[in-house]
Amino acid sequence: MITTEQIKELRDETGVSVMQCKKALEETGGDKEKALLVLRKKSSDIAAKKGDRTLGAGIVESYIHSNKSVGVLVELACETDFVARNEDFVTLARDIAMHIAAMNPEYTDASQVTDEVRAKVTEMFKKEVAESGKPADIQAKMMDGKLGTYFAERTLLGQSFVKNPDLTIAELINGGVQKFGEKIAVSRFVRFAVGK
Repeated sequence: MITTEQIKELRDETGVSVMQCKKALEETGGDKEKALLVLRKKSSDIAAKKGDRTLGAGIVESYIHSNKSVGVLVELACETDFVARNEDFVTLARDIAMHIAAMNPEYTDASQVTDEVRAKVTEMFKKEVAESGKPADIQAKMMDGKLGTYFAERTLLGQSFVKNPDLTIAELINGGVQKFGEKIAVSRFVRFAVGK
């Protein structure tokens, strides 16, 4: 039997509705870790369903590192002003800005990587993959893996969140979509660093 305390604990950790927490705990027999995974999976599904909605509101949030040498501005968009004014939404934007300051992503997502850049990176790995001596089909998989890893490290949505490496920024945003019931997206960001 799922207790109210278990539901409250999961809700406090995730911020999603009581009913979603209860269903996830029931589905996993009360296992909190498995329930977290269920909720992450559902957040991806919910985000995909809301993917075609129009973003008409949002906020610009800033983060200045304590030594004043790095600063970030990020625009986090949502559908309504109601969500944009929510303190949890502001916290999400601030967390993303802090992450950008720490990890310095070059792109928001993989769609921003130009063919020219992709070709240069492919050329960079070509010799290493060829020297492996593996069959061509394995080399193709190796190249895909290397390119995927290389660009995931350089795209904001593919990076592991600095406060919780078990989550990517995309999963963090999908959790926000689940929590607020609206489409959320990073529209743009800029990172400033002294001397760079």
